[in-house]
Order: sequence, then structure tokens, then C-alpha cells
Amino acid sequence: MDITAAEDLEGTRRQLLLFAEDLQTIVARERERREEAELAYRELSSSYLGMVRTLAEVCEAKDTYTRSHLDRTYQYALMLTRRIAPELAERAEIGFGYLLHDIGKVGIPEAILNKPGPLTDEEWQVMRTHPVIGVTLVKPLRLLGDAVGIIRSHHERWDGKGYPEGLAGEDIYLPARIFMIADCFDAMTTDRPYRKALPLHVALEEIDRHAGTQFDPDCARAWVALCDEVSSDGASSFQLPR
Repeated sequence: MDITAAEDLEGTRRQLLLFAEDLQTIVARERERREEAELAYRELSSSYLGMVRTLAEVCEAKDTYTRSHLDRTYQYALMLTRRIAPELAERAEIGFGYLLHDIGKVGIPEAILNKPGPLTDEEWQVMRTHPVIGVTLVKPLRLLGDAVGIIRSHHERWDGKGYPEGLAGEDIYLPARIFMIADCFDAMTTDRPYRKALPLHVALEEIDRHAGTQFDPDCARAWVALCDEVSSDGASSFQLPR
């Protein structure tokens, strides 16, 4: 190999080394930017969750009898979502929908919302507008994404006899089907002005009995099985995850 060829080869080698160093620098900087972006996203998500929770608690404050309903149903729904569809449980907007499910109740008169006895047919017609009111309130908030589907459809029934649209079966958004079970379970297992809380085993029997009519049968069976796993000796041992 002559001197000129050797010099050209050495020059090429040096250029490749410089290129490799530059490439390593670019990769390291990109990794740093990605890590910074992920940290910023986590911080933003945490802040947004706090805002959503505050908004939901403001709504709950209108309802004298269900102020701790929010956290219980949120936790119940996440438990069941992790069992039914773990990938959904990782999406922030699903949790937002669970927290904001009753946001539309801000538009319901307190005389109806806090009535100590059963509602009349006319009052029920007003109460059943809260999912539509809720959707109207949150739809402009794009970051909520699919949370809107939970707010709209968490009172739809598997057999099509729910509201506001009378959807049936798998036409109902899956997280809304999940949340309906959490919502009904909490309603049955907490004291209300017109009745005492049902024992855990009775509430689970009701969930099982209405599987395939009021509830998605797969979700209902999964909830009963999950509660059986969590609690082996009655309602006293059933604890929310912390």
C-alpha cells in the first residue's frame, strides 16, 4: 500500500471514529431529553389527576350521603379493570372517568339529589339527565379522552334497559360496564337514608343474580371472584387497596 492510500485509509478511520463519537453524543442527548419528557409527563399527569380529583370532590360535596363514594368506587373500578383489562387500568383517562362519573350531578337540583326517600317518576327523569350533563361539561377538556365514555354510559345496562341511550351488551364501553358494577356494589354495601348496608355476601349474590341482565356477565363473575379472593370471612375483612 503506498503512502497516499495509507493516509486516505487513516483519514477515513478518523472520520468514522468522529462520526461514532458524534452519534454516541446524539444518542445520549436524546436519552436525556426522553427522560426529561417522561418526568415532565409524570408530573403533569400527577397534577392533572389532582385537578380532576378536586373537581370530582366539589361535585361530591353536593351529595350529603355519598361523600366517600368517590374513592371507594374509584378503587373498586380500578381493581376490576386490572383483572378484566390490565392495559386499560394503565391509562390515566380511565381513572379520570371513574373519578368524574357523576360530575353531571352539579346540574341536578339539591332537593332531588339529597331527597331522603325514594324519588318520584318525574324526579327520576331529572336525575337520569346527569350523564348527559356530565358529558356536556367535560367534552371540551381534550385531555380527558375516553373518560367521556364512562361518564356517558355508566348507567347503561347489559340488557339495554339503562340510560341515557339504552345501549346493550358490548355496545356499552367496557370501562363503563366495569364501573357500573363498582357503583352498584358500593351502593349496596353502604348505609343509605332509606336502608342499611347489605352484608358483603348478599351484595355479591345480587351482583351474580343480575349478571347477564343488569351487568356484563364476565365482569360480574370476575368481581365476585375477586371479592372472594380478597375476603374469605365476610364483610369485616374486605379492605380497599391502599
